[in-house]
Amino acid sequence: MSMSDTPTARSGRADSRQSLIVTLVAAAFFMENLDGTIIATALPQMARSFGVHAVDLSIGITSYLLTLAVFIPISGWAADRFGVRNVFTAALAVFTAASVACGMTNGLVEFTAARIVQGIGGAMMVPVGRLAVLRATSKDDLMRAISIITWPGLVAPVIGPPLGGFITTYSSWRWIFFLNLPLGIVGIVLAWRFIGAARDTQKRPFDSAGFVLCGIAGTAVMYAMELLGRSDAPWREALAFLAGGLASGAAALLHLRRSPHPVVDLSAFRVKTFAVAMGGGSLFRVSISAVPFLLPLMFQLGFGMNAFQSGLLTLVVFAGNLSMKLVTTPVMRRFGFRTVLLVNGALAALSIAAMSLLTASTPLVLTGIVLFASGLSRSLQFTAVNTLSFADVPKPQMSGASTLSSTLSQMTMGMGVALGAIAMRLAAWLHGHGTRSVTTADFSVAFLLVAVVGLLAIFDVFGLERDAGAHVSGYRRKRT
Repeated sequence: MSMSDTPTARSGRADSRQSLIVTLVAAAFFMENLDGTIIATALPQMARSFGVHAVDLSIGITSYLLTLAVFIPISGWAADRFGVRNVFTAALAVFTAASVACGMTNGLVEFTAARIVQGIGGAMMVPVGRLAVLRATSKDDLMRAISIITWPGLVAPVIGPPLGGFITTYSSWRWIFFLNLPLGIVGIVLAWRFIGAARDTQKRPFDSAGFVLCGIAGTAVMYAMELLGRSDAPWREALAFLAGGLASGAAALLHLRRSPHPVVDLSAFRVKTFAVAMGGGSLFRVSISAVPFLLPLMFQLGFGMNAFQSGLLTLVVFAGNLSMKLVTTPVMRRFGFRTVLLVNGALAALSIAAMSLLTASTPLVLTGIVLFASGLSRSLQFTAVNTLSFADVPKPQMSGASTLSSTLSQMTMGMGVALGAIAMRLAAWLHGHGTRSVTTADFSVAFLLVAVVGLLAIFDVFGLERDAGAHVSGYRRKRT
C-alpha cells in the first residue's frame, strides 16, 4: 500500500474535500444574499439609466425576494430527483447568466425579468447547497460547517449597501452584476469537481398543488408586509393580501400533511430541536434583519451623516460578527444550546434596544461599542439557531428540513425589512406626524419595537432540554 492510500491520507483528502464544499457553498450563499441588498444604494443611478423614477425600481428588489420565496420549496424535490451536484451547478449557472443579463439591460421591464430568473437560480442555490454540506459533514463537525455557511446571511445585508454605493460612485452600477461572472464560473467548476454525484433512488412525483399553494401564500404574505411598511399604501389592501396569504398558508399546510409526496416535507417539525429553531429562530431572524435596514436610515436621515460615513459605521456590526466566529465553538461547548440561546438571545434583544438611546451627539466610540456588541450577539445566536436546526434531524429527512429552513429563513429576512418599515410607520403615528417626515425619536421607538420581537424569540427555547444537541455542540452537563 502506498503512502497516498493509507487511512490517514484518505481521511485527509476527505476533510479537504468537505472543507472545500463548505467554502464553496458559503461563497454561493454570499453572492445570493448580497444581490438581495447591494442594489439599494445604486437605485438613483439605475433609474437615470432606465429613464424612470428611483422609487419604481423597488420592483427590482421585491421581484427577486418574491421569486426566492416561491421557488425555494421545490429545491428539495429537484435535489432528490436530479442530484445535489447537478441542481447546485445548474443553479450557479442560471444565477451567473442572469447576473450578466441584469448588467446588460437598458429598461425596467427587461431588468425585472432578469432579476426573476436570477431569483430562480438563487432559490435553488440556498437549500441545495446547504444539503450538500449536510451530506458531506459528520454530526461532530456540524457546528464548524454551519458556522461558516451562516456568515453570508449576517455579512451580506450589512456590507451590501456600502459596497453597492462604492461601486456605483467610482464605476457603474452594472459592475454590481458583472462581478458575479468570474465568481460564478469558478464556483461551477469546483461544484462539478468536488460535490458527489449521488442522487436519491426514490423519485417522488412533483407536488404541483403544494407548489402553487406555497407560492401563493409566500408571495401574498411578503407583499402584504411590504405594503404595510409603505407610507402611502392603504391598510385595507395590505390586510386583504395578508388574510389571503394566511388562508393560502393554512390550505398549504393541510395539503402538505395529507399528500403522500409533498413538495415540502413537514416531518422534521416532529424533531423538537428543529421545531424550536424554526419557531423562535424565525422571530429572531425577523428582528435582526430589521437592523441593517434601520441603521443606515437613522445615521443619514436622523443624524445627518452622508452615505459613506453611514456605511463605515454600519460595518462595525460586521466586525462584531467576524470576531464572534473565533469563539463560537468554545462558547457552545462550554454552555450548550439552551443556555446560549436564552442568555445570548436576551443580550441580542438588549443590544437592539440600546440603539434606541443613540443620538447625533452620542460619542462615536460609544456608538461603535453598541454596534459591535450587537454584531457579537447576533452572530452567536444566528449560528446557534442554524446549527440546532439540523442537530437531531435524521439523514433521510435532511432534504425536507433544508428546504423548510431555507424557505422560512428567506421569508423572515424579507419580513425583517418590512418590520423595520412598519415600526417606523407606527412610530410616526405615535408621534402624530406623517411618515414622509422622519425624526430621531421615530427611530428610537422603531428599535424598541424590533427589540420586543427579538425578546419574544427566546420564549420558545424554554422547552428545550438542558443538554439538547449536546452531541453536536460538545456540551457536557455537570452532574451533582
